[in-house]
Amino acid sequence: MEPLLLLHGALGAAAQFDGLRTQLAGEWHVLAPNFPGHGDAPAEGPFSIDAFARAALRFLDAQGVGQPIAVFGYSMGGYVALRMALLAPGRVGAIATLGTKFDWTPETATREAGRLNPERMAERVPAFAEVLAQRHRAQDWRDVVYQTADLLRRLGAGEALGEADLRRVTCPVRIGLGECDQMVSLEESEQAARWLPNARLERLPNLPHPIEQVPAEALAQWLRTALAP
Repeated sequence: MEPLLLLHGALGAAAQFDGLRTQLAGEWHVLAPNFPGHGDAPAEGPFSIDAFARAALRFLDAQGVGQPIAVFGYSMGGYVALRMALLAPGRVGAIATLGTKFDWTPETATREAGRLNPERMAERVPAFAEVLAQRHRAQDWRDVVYQTADLLRRLGAGEALGEADLRRVTCPVRIGLGECDQMVSLEESEQAARWLPNARLERLPNLPHPIEQVPAEALAQWLRTALAP
């Protein structure tokens, strides 16, 4: 079977794809790593899209995957997939993203990073804080939150993928946006689709942003068409 790489989102981990892996197991050889500092993967320095993309490429090397691979990236994972395609164009055959945010101005980055305060999270949403504590075993979940907030600020300060970057991603890209996504706008997704040379935007009915609320069956069905040869 052909390999398929699944890339999780910010504050996420590979285990969030367990249901999706089950759905796709008979069609692809599904691979789902944790980014450094997430899940049970030790941190390797400051979080960055570039560092995560390079880690994903090393993971493929360790798995013996040398041929161009299909990649699905949820939220931040979609951003990492695009960065992989820039770093190693011959390694990425096709990309599908879901809920990936492309608008990283200083204002949007400040707004999103401002939501990532572990002390406030522990006080206001203790159940979610406990989920993060259980999810991230390699380091304190608070450090994961702090480093993620810093990553977002740096995206707003100039580390984001711009028009010139996206125009260099030549592999097929399917941009998925849930119709109920409250984090990613239709406008930014349409703009990214215009800049990418071989992209198409698809609105997915009734799907919100959080991956936990996206039915694995629906996502698997979309990926069968989005990543079809």
